Amino acid sequence: MRKLLLLASALLVTGFASADNTVIEDIIARVNDQIITRSELNRAKEQTASELKQQNVADNDPKFKDRDKDVLRDLIDQQLLLEKGKDLGINGDTELVKRLDEMRKQMNLESMEDLEKAAQQQGVSFEDFKQNIRNNIITQQVIGSEVGRTIKISQQETQDFYNKNKAELERPEAVHLAEILVATQPPQTQQDATKNAEPPQEDPAKLQAAEQKANQLLKDIRGGQKFEDVAKKSSDGPSASQGGDLGIFKRGELAKELEDKTFVMKPGDVSDVIRTKQGFLVLKVVEHYSAGVPPLNEVEQQIQEQIYMQKLQPALRTYLTKLREQAYIDIKPGFVDSGASPNQTKPIVTTGSTSDLSTASNKKPAAKKKKKLGIL
Repeated sequence: MRKLLLLASALLVTGFASADNTVIEDIIARVNDQIITRSELNRAKEQTASELKQQNVADNDPKFKDRDKDVLRDLIDQQLLLEKGKDLGINGDTELVKRLDEMRKQMNLESMEDLEKAAQQQGVSFEDFKQNIRNNIITQQVIGSEVGRTIKISQQETQDFYNKNKAELERPEAVHLAEILVATQPPQTQQDATKNAEPPQEDPAKLQAAEQKANQLLKDIRGGQKFEDVAKKSSDGPSASQGGDLGIFKRGELAKELEDKTFVMKPGDVSDVIRTKQGFLVLKVVEHYSAGVPPLNEVEQQIQEQIYMQKLQPALRTYLTKLREQAYIDIKPGFVDSGASPNQTKPIVTTGSTSDLSTASNKKPAAKKKKKLGIL
């Protein structure tokens, strides 16, 4: 899934919303029975420019111009993948509910209504927000089903990559940690941080109760309960929904007390209860990485993911070209689909007809689709 998320962010422009049939708007492209309007294209261009600026890419950088000229292509890509998802019976409903709930938990919100209110407070339509996520889910699943499953990576390719990239694979000593936190302080807000607010005085009785709870949770783990399950159920930390997963820390990135404890632990080891400013902490070492070039078996999955992505992008481009050749696509003069295929069927304008690409009115014309032949 992580692979597909990375690809989606690289190749697909989100933020698409279907045109309201009652609104007159300039149509830039028709993709089968769907349209892309000027306002949608402008929003996508603004989003792309914002993302590039966050990456410190200047307006005069060739990368900026390349991304800008591909925005219409990306919108057409998305429409083709969404239609293919419909053909495959992919609606994204189950995954949408799961992602929204994960988002709610990460934001420490009580209900989905609270998540909707949070979106509205940011000036975002909750329905549009959900549709954007649904579109991403559908396109990711189509890519995985139609393109990703065809990619094969041999053991020899993995070995060759490892041999050629040992310098880049070299790493410092590090530990992969998970946590269970029994908090004794409420999470510090940004306002508190800017005011250098002192933490409130701790109630000795509550402090004792928190320590007893942490010790009981540790006892449960050492008695056979899974660390991840206990973290999801009982941890007060922000990582609770991920089973307490904190990620990887190199030497020097942890507080010295925690580094001294965890860097001598083996994978699977669980610490005693540790008192911190936030509360009582129990840490698990998920993995302990030695300094230097790791053996192939430790980085094999990482290498295969990189090879997969290298193969996936051109394979996806080829697949999208085939979808274009099996679709009806009409582009308004003056605009260019940088992913167009020379084998696409050109729209035919019959005597007495007018161009489809004018404005969006209260009725969309029927799609002039080619007969689909052998879609993968």
